[in-house]
Amino acid sequence: MSEPRFFEFPNSIVLKMVAEWAGAEIYRGDETLEISDVAPLEDAGSGALVFFDNTAYLKQLETTGAAACLVGKKHKDKVPENVAVLVCDDAYRSWAKVLANLFPDAMSPTEPASSGVSQRAVVDPTATLEENVTIEAGAVVGADAEIGSGSVIRANAVIGFGVKIGRDCVVGPNCTVQHSVLGNRVTFHPGVCCGQDGFGYAMGPQGHLKVPQVGRVIIQDDVEIGANTTIDRGANRDTIIGEGTKIDNQVQIGHNVVVGRHCVLVSQVGLSGSCTLEDFVAIGGQTGVRGHVTIGMGAQIAAVSVVSEDLAPGGRYGGTPAKPVKQWFREVAAVRKLAERGNEP
Repeated sequence: MSEPRFFEFPNSIVLKMVAEWAGAEIYRGDETLEISDVAPLEDAGSGALVFFDNTAYLKQLETTGAAACLVGKKHKDKVPENVAVLVCDDAYRSWAKVLANLFPDAMSPTEPASSGVSQRAVVDPTATLEENVTIEAGAVVGADAEIGSGSVIRANAVIGFGVKIGRDCVVGPNCTVQHSVLGNRVTFHPGVCCGQDGFGYAMGPQGHLKVPQVGRVIIQDDVEIGANTTIDRGANRDTIIGEGTKIDNQVQIGHNVVVGRHCVLVSQVGLSGSCTLEDFVAIGGQTGVRGHVTIGMGAQIAAVSVVSEDLAPGGRYGGTPAKPVKQWFREVAAVRKLAERGNEP
């Protein structure tokens, strides 16, 4: 069986072009050197470009068969002499820039779309589509929806009544978008559910009375949301995702949550209703945040933590409940010593 390559490497790529894309200096090597592939250090063959930014992979660097390597200034002399060296400020960011130029189609959740509206899509006659909108087969666009120029609605996605989608957005296969307003250049990966009911009930001995959820979801420009993430609409105000925020797969965001600009939420994070994340907050995977708390600007939360009270800006936190990491580490060490002492004869 042949093995398909879903993203083909372009022809006629030379070291000088890579350096320009990366914002890098050619420290060693011929600027006309042909680059014909990208690869991890250990699998790189003749013609491949690699990057190095972590000394944990030094052995792989020493034995790599790559043609050229993107590397930070402090590591430039670790690259084998037979490998061309491109020196840059941040090897990983430069690597990302190079890949974006080599494989622009990989910036979208799935394969390149055919242009225009598929005959097998269902678009309500009251919906408004600007120029160059693509609607793939099986997609449904509801009444009074608006979709901006250059946006792509992938197969079997559902865009609900009155939803507003900005320009150059991508809504992946099998997404549902309701009661939402999206800015420009927003990307939904497959299976995202956005704008459904928040979890709101008035509980009591006579049963749990449903509270109507009448808010919206507002997603600002340049937000990317991973597969099967769910974002509930607000109860009596809006759920908001700030500009430039990046959200991983399988994240749950409850009603009335406010996520600031350029935040990062890793997979399986759960944000309870009405919590607030200020700008540049980063939260590790499987962390839960209690409702109505505020996490200050630039705070970082370790994976598998529980945030149960407000956290100050700029701090690093972890544990259950989350606390400053130094305190958390001391507590873990103390418990370990107690456990070891208990095993002594």
